[in-house]
Amino acid sequence: MNRLKHHVKKGDQVEVISGNFRGSSGKILQVLPKKNRVLIEGVRLIKRHLRKSQDNPSGSIAEREGPIHISNVKLVEREKDKETKKKSSKPKATKEKKTKKDE
Repeated sequence: MNRLKHHVKKGDQVEVISGNFRGSSGKILQVLPKKNRVLIEGVRLIKRHLRKSQDNPSGSIAEREGPIHISNVKLVEREKDKETKKKSSKPKATKEKKTKKDE
């Protein structure tokens, strides 16, 4: 099965353009390519009930981000564009070509 290349990546700044969360923006925490969804920081917070355990003896309710379909987000700024540095280029050495006349 061929998957399409997505227009956003982890760390990009995006804005939600349709749906219940239209107008909100944030940074992409995770891309789920099989489901065509993304997790955006601070958008679509859902409550998850955690069971009692040795680590968590009282149990609790945790808030985490829920997935949003990738077609509902618009790229605002790429993470890569912020951190790119211009690569210094060194002049390439040229070799002299020998011809039969030179010999």
